[in-house]
Amino acid sequence: MTVFNELRMRPATAGRQGWDASTTARLVMAGAVIFTLLVGANLATPLYPLLQANLGLSALGVTAAFASYVLALVATLMLAGHWSDHIGRRAALILAVLAGLAGSWVFSQAENLVALSAGRALQGVAVALATGASAAALRELLPTRPEWATRFTLLATAGGVAAGPVIGGLLSLLPGPTTAPYYVHSLVLAAMLVPLYLLQARPAIKPPVGRRPVLVLAPRRPSVSTEARGAFWLAAAVGFLSFSVFGFCLSLAPAYFAPIIQTDSRPLIGALAGMTLAASAVSQVLSVRGRFVVPAGLAVLGASVLLLAAAAAWSSPLMLAAASVGAGLGQGVAFRTVFNDVAAKVESSQHAQVISTVYVITYLGSAVPVIGLGWATAVFGLPTAVTGFVVLCSAAALALSAVTLRTALQRTA
Repeated sequence: MTVFNELRMRPATAGRQGWDASTTARLVMAGAVIFTLLVGANLATPLYPLLQANLGLSALGVTAAFASYVLALVATLMLAGHWSDHIGRRAALILAVLAGLAGSWVFSQAENLVALSAGRALQGVAVALATGASAAALRELLPTRPEWATRFTLLATAGGVAAGPVIGGLLSLLPGPTTAPYYVHSLVLAAMLVPLYLLQARPAIKPPVGRRPVLVLAPRRPSVSTEARGAFWLAAAVGFLSFSVFGFCLSLAPAYFAPIIQTDSRPLIGALAGMTLAASAVSQVLSVRGRFVVPAGLAVLGASVLLLAAAAAWSSPLMLAAASVGAGLGQGVAFRTVFNDVAAKVESSQHAQVISTVYVITYLGSAVPVIGLGWATAVFGLPTAVTGFVVLCSAAALALSAVTLRTALQRTA
């Protein structure tokens, strides 16, 4: 089946040609696409101070540019989160890569906040198209290992977000610090189109019927089965909180961290900004089990986030690094557990749609609180605003920890 037939939702024809990739190769491609797109979406993290100076942006402008990515991502998840069920995983991933290429070009050429936000929005569309398709593909490729499908999904997403700031900082040392990272990333994305195009795609799990197949692509009202509803809302709440912290790390954290470590090195600042995400990615390969994993992880997240403000007050780079790592480990273990729980309770035919809906709420955590943080920074200054922000995040994490601990104790009684 060609990509064009998939996009037109035409039935597969006999004698299909193409690369009949192994399960391992398909796993690698599904994870690599979302990983690479998220790297591109976060290349800008260490570049924001430079872009802020070059384009004359305020802290609110930086958070607005960052939030435009999140809002476009959320809107696309709501409108098109189920598309890969009908057009196939391969076609959805190719559309995502094409949108990512467009976003990289627009962002790299931006000369004002509007163009910057437009580039970020296209990157959000790309990540949204790949999110549900990638997660569902990994689930289908590992039908007897659902926990590992979840681990790979979160490893690819957290790893991509963590690697983006580091790679962006390193590539910014090339001539054209705000454009070179995107030129290199675009070459990688373009190269990924080749194996995706050659791949012998598997049929869509819910091919349309009737004379107007395009109707199945219409936006749908999110729905979750009664059995999965409690797990869904817990995963959404933990995800919202997690991405509130991640949103800070990927937007205003470089300006906040610079005085603590007393450097303006973009690679170093990018590495610090991505440290929490990197620790979250590493936690996906740790085998931590038990009834109290979620409350313990949330408690570690809450305590670690609070230490970020203490690190600034005491100008302690070591405490900053320890707090960043602790926050990532706590978040990663807790979120993986609740994410795996909801994924296990959802029927395979609804997997892409429900997981996309979880990410809708999760990614809103990177938009609404971060925009509020940008406004507070303009009014009260960065140190005061960040202190208030981390205190609120810590309180929310500890409250969720208490709620999940109570539930765990009731189950053991």
